[in-house]
Amino acid sequence: MLINHDTRCALDAVVDLVNTMPEGAAPDGLPDVAALGDFVTRHAISDVGALGKRDLVAVHATRARFVEVFAATDTPTAAALLNAMVAAAGTTPQLTDHDGYDWHVHYFAPGASIADHLAADGGMALAFLLVAGERERLRRCEAPDCQRAFVDLSRNRSRRYCDSRTCGNRLHVAAYRARRREAGV
Repeated sequence: MLINHDTRCALDAVVDLVNTMPEGAAPDGLPDVAALGDFVTRHAISDVGALGKRDLVAVHATRARFVEVFAATDTPTAAALLNAMVAAAGTTPQLTDHDGYDWHVHYFAPGASIADHLAADGGMALAFLLVAGERERLRRCEAPDCQRAFVDLSRNRSRRYCDSRTCGNRLHVAAYRARRREAGV
């Protein structure tokens, strides 16, 4: 599956945003405006003005809608969620070339809030996956103690863990040790 740089950046931001959602004992990964500012910087999100409490509340709502998209059990449900999110964001596609990148499309309106920016660009990136018939690439880590979201961009759609070096390796080592115990070694 061919994904351009801008779409990949939007997908990365969506996944990171979804993974800030507090679940179980895990705290909120976006607890305050400072954390939201760090998120914006980490993802090099352009055209973002001063952030405030209203932005944080709106981004939390956008995050919850993205969580619903990842949890959708079928494509029509995911499509309906994305359609509503992108429409509410006031999507305004425009060509731009900034920060050393060639021409690409931004889907948010000039001066849009960070929540609308994330909903428009992230929503369109996820929409491209649905249009390509690739909704199953939206996954949760199969490690029983993890459940982090990720987009499986492997060629054969075989990725099972959010990070093979941590979750995948930890489970493989545990399985190896269990086999060794059973063998009496």
